[in-house]
Amino acid sequence: MSPSAHTHVTRPERERAVLVGLASGRRGADEAEWSLDELEALADTAGADAVDRIIQRRDSPDPTTYLGKGKVDEVVGIAAALDAGLLIFDDELTPAQGRNLEEQAGVNPLAERGLKIVDRTGLILDIFAQHARSAEGKLQVELAQLNYGLPRLRGWGEVLSRMGGGIGTRRGPGETQLEAERRALLRRIQRVKKDLVELEQTREIKRKRRASGGAALIALVGYTNAGKSTLLRRLTGAGVLIEDQLFSTLDPTTRRLELEHGREVLLTDTVGFVQKLPTELVEAFHSTLEEVVEASLLLHIVDAGRDPVRQIDAVNTVLAQIGAADRPALLILNKTDLLTPAARDGLGARFADAVFLSAEHGGGVPGLRERIGAELARLWVEVELDVPFDHGEVVARLHDEGEVLQESYTDEGTQLTARVERDSLASLTPYLRTSA
Repeated sequence: MSPSAHTHVTRPERERAVLVGLASGRRGADEAEWSLDELEALADTAGADAVDRIIQRRDSPDPTTYLGKGKVDEVVGIAAALDAGLLIFDDELTPAQGRNLEEQAGVNPLAERGLKIVDRTGLILDIFAQHARSAEGKLQVELAQLNYGLPRLRGWGEVLSRMGGGIGTRRGPGETQLEAERRALLRRIQRVKKDLVELEQTREIKRKRRASGGAALIALVGYTNAGKSTLLRRLTGAGVLIEDQLFSTLDPTTRRLELEHGREVLLTDTVGFVQKLPTELVEAFHSTLEEVVEASLLLHIVDAGRDPVRQIDAVNTVLAQIGAADRPALLILNKTDLLTPAARDGLGARFADAVFLSAEHGGGVPGLRERIGAELARLWVEVELDVPFDHGEVVARLHDEGEVLQESYTDEGTQLTARVERDSLASLTPYLRTSA
């Protein structure tokens, strides 16, 4: 598989693609079809139209060509008959599988046009490259692309850098020899990491400044295109980008939300998840995803009309990857205005504790505000503390991690009234005066 190109060039015409998947092991035909539905949406977002889809049933992927060799010939023939320039595989191909598929398919990686082999990871990286807007987001995507492309170098960078671009070839190192390319990529990876560390430090300063205000952080998580940004705008009036596309939001947006009794919380939108989210992206976006790990509460948004269980499982898998599986979460079934009464009743019986709403039209949103307040009241507790002057680090921690409501001084130390997460009470026991 060819590494992707440095310059982003968009072809005026949309590309035609054949989607290829496997039904193997525990993954039955229904799950493979659902996965290809998602792959088709990803291809559409990237700028390609799926003209056919092929699923092969086998015990496991072929280690050399993913599909069986006979099936590869069949797929290549179908692509030629349909004038499709892309074969998009629904898993991440190993570098060897990519090279072997190109060889068997007669792919010329040096040609400006002709058949290209793209896998799910390369496709998602391509979409992220199109949608990254902030300096940090662009660097995070570049780092993921570089790490993905490093083991896939073929030594044809100079030619690739002159190619017309398109899905799977938008970026490339632009060197002539394989080892020179490898050294150049490694140097660039180190530079990008250094730049990201500097931006992450700035993000951490901003995060601590927000935390010092004492407001609880609530993170919106969910499947891509489930309606997180729409809900953020509905709740806070935030002017955020709303597009009916996968991964339209890459850069987190944080806004203040006022609950009952004047209490303010911080609500942050995050990048959407999909099944098989590339490890390279999870690692590259770790600083952005820290917002999720540090949140007091997660609002898990689900598109109620599109197999909620699969969405929930995929999101929970990513939450486990980033160390946020134990975060308290409130399940929200969105787009319920599009459901039939029978479908809504069925989901109500299955997800009795979920909040049902329409972020677009506002139905159910007042109830969500009440549930957020109730969840925070359950997770946070108001306490009164006496902290000796020689334990000033405790006061600093309360300002960083809690919400200090009152603060005064005596001859012995500092008296505080604060809201803190219930889980932190044990460490504050020596200083507790009374508990509200």
